[in-house]
Amino acid sequence: MSGAGVIPDGGMPWLDASGPESAMVLSTRIRLARNLTGQPFRGRNVPEQREVIVGAVLAAAHSAPSLADAVLHRLDTMPAADRHWLNERQLVSRNLAGTDTQGRVRSGAALLLGRTASVMVNEEDHLRLQVLQSGLAIAAAYRISELADRELGVRLSFAFHPEFGYLTACPTNVGTGLRASVLIHLPALVMTREIGKVLEGLMQVGLTSRGLFGEGSEAIGSLFQLSNQTTLGKSEAELLDHLSRMVRQVMDYELRARDQVRRDASTALEDSVWRAWAVLRHARALTFDEVVGLLSSVRLGVTTGILPAIPLQLLNRLLVLTQNAHIARDAGVSLDDDALPVHRASFVRRLFEEGERP
Repeated sequence: MSGAGVIPDGGMPWLDASGPESAMVLSTRIRLARNLTGQPFRGRNVPEQREVIVGAVLAAAHSAPSLADAVLHRLDTMPAADRHWLNERQLVSRNLAGTDTQGRVRSGAALLLGRTASVMVNEEDHLRLQVLQSGLAIAAAYRISELADRELGVRLSFAFHPEFGYLTACPTNVGTGLRASVLIHLPALVMTREIGKVLEGLMQVGLTSRGLFGEGSEAIGSLFQLSNQTTLGKSEAELLDHLSRMVRQVMDYELRARDQVRRDASTALEDSVWRAWAVLRHARALTFDEVVGLLSSVRLGVTTGILPAIPLQLLNRLLVLTQNAHIARDAGVSLDDDALPVHRASFVRRLFEEGERP
């Protein structure tokens, strides 16, 4: 495919686990929703108008320094397996990739993928500017997205209302159009069954939680995406500061829960961690959900000192690269191959062996 292979890190710089607090916070994402004036919003536009949007965004991006290196990928002409592959890297939404239950990619669906930022074109909004960074890097990720947004904004006319802010296809995004989220690992809060209370508390202060794959997904592997729920009535700085403070608080809860688990059930915890490690290293067939659950235990074992120091970068890579489309591509088989669990187990063993080589 033309895909993310042209980008040195495959569009996933966050996998290197180099960011702040990356032992617990895997990644930070900033997304800005924008629409062009004079063009109907999604649901009312036609293929010819979506082509105009693609052309306008591409021309603006190529003259914007922060996106000048971005490569255009047309999803509407791309094989389904490649669209799945990009979606698994969280570079495009299931909706834009046409990999949701409807399974249809719309005309004009495109991705502009740059080194530090990317733009989904003709998603729910005309533009969805995204920045994904390693660890808890809310301010740093926003600075990158804000620069790209400013550069695009002087080349494109964004739909804006003086009272309501940026206008979007969905009313819940009107205002700043900003969605900031962090992917956080909270295994001890799940073990102590405190997670429900914590997530409920976050909802009461304007945050929401989703699973590993964002909107509509269930939490697996004790991984949660925490993000701002509202975009209207507060400035970008206020929204980001609020999210940052709440994430810090949740991290404190998790650390206390880890202390409790180690104090009250240390043998059970060590047993589950070592079992997970053994299964990942020796199993001959693994589903993706199994891998995510086992990686969760291993990650907890590494960060609490139960297991030897396994690079977090390796655990992050396994989390992404063991999904179906990635395994199918690595094995040279189709997404429907019944042997995917066997290929996946072999792939996991291979990456661990490669990680242990001097």
